[in-house]
Amino acid sequence: MSAAAAGTKAAHGDVAPKKKRGPSALATAYLVIYNVVMTAGWLVIAVGLVRAYLARGSYHGLYYSIEKPLKFFQTGAMLEIVHCAVGIVPSSVVLTGFQVMSRVFLTWAVTHSVREVQSEDSVLLFVTAWTVTEIIRYSFYTFSLLNHLPYLIKWARYTFFFALYPMGVTGELLTIYAALPYVQKTGLYSVTLPNKYNFSFDYHTFLILVMISYIPLFPQLYFHMIRQRKKVLGHIDDYSKVE
Repeated sequence: MSAAAAGTKAAHGDVAPKKKRGPSALATAYLVIYNVVMTAGWLVIAVGLVRAYLARGSYHGLYYSIEKPLKFFQTGAMLEIVHCAVGIVPSSVVLTGFQVMSRVFLTWAVTHSVREVQSEDSVLLFVTAWTVTEIIRYSFYTFSLLNHLPYLIKWARYTFFFALYPMGVTGELLTIYAALPYVQKTGLYSVTLPNKYNFSFDYHTFLILVMISYIPLFPQLYFHMIRQRKKVLGHIDDYSKVE
């Protein structure tokens, strides 16, 4: 999730601050369409999960019922990096790129590539967390662009993460951990010496490093969202306490 853009400060005391310009009408129309499509896509995934569960009477193996739309819409999130790069969305390209590509990596390089983990309950854990998060997030962006943001969506955007972030991270880590034995056994994506490029790469070790990277990164993102919640909803909470 991208951080809110900071306000522009005046360079000198006698210089008036510049008013930050938003995206053009054409860019806004495109972003509205993009966010509506992405909201609809994740709703399709949510409905697919519910229908599959009701049909089977079990939550085991539900991934197969939403595999194709999950890959399509999660990969479609890569356009968000482009949006930041061309300037129609005022967010960090690096931060957005990291957040999007980490999910794309888990979708394709782990869950798709190591088919043995697709039936793991941990996959359903992060898919459920992603689905709820993205429905709320894209709805938030859509209504914000239209300047008609319902308080309920704003509240959900800055509240549900308390449970959804840990839930998603737990599912992601457990899925990567479950993939390790199969990756080590098959040598998936690994490059061994000797070869003409004199280069080696151990995908098994790389996945372990990815898991370790969650230790410093997750708290930063989590506490960032807590600060954002206080900034966005704090004054409303304070008012409620006074009442």
